[in-house]
Amino acid sequence: MKLVRRGLALLVAIATMWTLLVTAQSQSLSAAVSAMKQSVSLPHALLQWELPAFPTDDLPLSTLLVLHQSPLLLAARNLLTSSAHSEDPPSPDTSSPQESLPVQQPEPDLSQDLYFLDNGTPSETIAPTSGKGYVVAGNVFIKNSSRQTVDPAIFSDGTFAAALGQEGPQVLILHTHGSEAYTMPAGEEYVPSGTFRTSDTTKNVIRVGDEIASVLSSYGISVLHDRTMHDNPEYNGSYSRSLASIEDYLAKYPTISFILDVHRDAIQDADGRQYKVISREEPRAAQMSLVMGSDYDHWQDNLRLAVAVQKNLCARYPTLMRPITLRNTGYNQNASVGSLLLEVGAAGNSLDEAIYAARLFARSFAKTIGAEISS
Repeated sequence: MKLVRRGLALLVAIATMWTLLVTAQSQSLSAAVSAMKQSVSLPHALLQWELPAFPTDDLPLSTLLVLHQSPLLLAARNLLTSSAHSEDPPSPDTSSPQESLPVQQPEPDLSQDLYFLDNGTPSETIAPTSGKGYVVAGNVFIKNSSRQTVDPAIFSDGTFAAALGQEGPQVLILHTHGSEAYTMPAGEEYVPSGTFRTSDTTKNVIRVGDEIASVLSSYGISVLHDRTMHDNPEYNGSYSRSLASIEDYLAKYPTISFILDVHRDAIQDADGRQYKVISREEPRAAQMSLVMGSDYDHWQDNLRLAVAVQKNLCARYPTLMRPITLRNTGYNQNASVGSLLLEVGAAGNSLDEAIYAARLFARSFAKTIGAEISS
């Protein structure tokens, strides 16, 4: 009660002083009342002058006076005020925006639109368990069946002679044995033109070449795909006919740097039963192999390219590629320093398995020869 009495006395004194100051110049009672109405903020101003460190917000003057006389109540008042301020929403960030990082584009699904139906053929994976009998260049195995000596050191830097040109067609895809076909699932059979061969270009290796061309083109590589079946109607003389096609293309399009002759293999047991070859890491994909010749001057240039391509593929899919085979022949690879003979799967594989493998090959091949690939 003592504190209250002191507060009331101070309040009366302040009110009296305020009344005298406000009405000092008034000539009548109505003028004094008007002056008091216009100066309603004066009590708070006087109190702030009297108590400079005290918050004089919307509380009544009597309450403010009581709080000032009690350190405990004053501390509680300050704590509540600071807590309320701490709950205010944060001020908006007016700093300069941070530069956003580029969004990584998802890698395309190369198995899209393929069904991988069972064609009833037994499968196996051909992969060396040691380097015995092979020339080993990092993760690449080379079966040297030629008369040439292969020094693994020539592959150490990963370089090769061929390079993408700036304008014009850059890659030629063709098929010396274009009628080579696969084992189709029930309901998808083709009209045969021979044993595991057909003139139906939607079911033979020409379709596989179409898929390679499509993937390479998606990476900005200019591709020519010769869909001629050089083995139809006659198998003998196929390489002579495909060489003539290669020479015609090179004469017309000197910008061509890489030539892919796309085939499929055939693997069977003693009873003639066909086998499919598949990758362990991606069993839906047929195994592939690069077959290289060695009876021409720049055979090592083409072999270096083959090793570089296979290294990139095997880094991700160690058993997608069978060992490279080097033989005492040419396979028309004398035509350029960027020539490869690619066998996609075997006669026992399904077409979908071959297509999927071909797409994987094309993506890695594009990266190896310098195409811009985000993944």
